[in-house]
Amino acid sequence: MAALSQLKMNYIPGTTSLIEDIDKKHLVLLRDGRTLIGFLRSIDQFANLMLHQTVEHIHVGKKHGDIPRGIFVVRGENVALLGETDLEKESDASLQQVSIEEILEEQRVEQQTKLENEMKIQAFKDRGLSIP
Repeated sequence: MAALSQLKMNYIPGTTSLIEDIDKKHLVLLRDGRTLIGFLRSIDQFANLMLHQTVEHIHVGKKHGDIPRGIFVVRGENVALLGETDLEKESDASLQQVSIEEILEEQRVEQQTKLENEMKIQAFKDRGLSIP
C-alpha cells in the first residue's frame, strides 16, 4: 500500500510529465510517418513540442540519411510517439549513411513502388480476384 501512495505522489498527469524531459534528446515519430530527432526545448498543455537542433531521419532498406531541420515546432495531435534517445547508443552501425539527395531518391523510388503495388492489388480486387 505504501508503494501505491508513493506512486500517486510521483505521478504527474498530462503533458506536465514531460517537464522532466526538457533539454534531453528525443525521437519523435509523427502520424505521417516522418521521424524527427532533436532536443526538447518547450511543451504546452496541448502537447505541442518545440525541438532544437532537429534532424529528420529517413531510412530506406539498409541506408539512412539525416536532413537538418533546425528549430521545429510540432503540433501535439501529430505526435504518434515520443521517446528519449540514449546518447551513448545513438549510432546504428547496421545502416549505411548516405547523402541527403541519395536517401530522398531512394525514398521516392520506394514510395512509387509501394503505390504501384497498391494500385495492382486494388485492380485485382475490383475484378473479384485475390493475390496469393
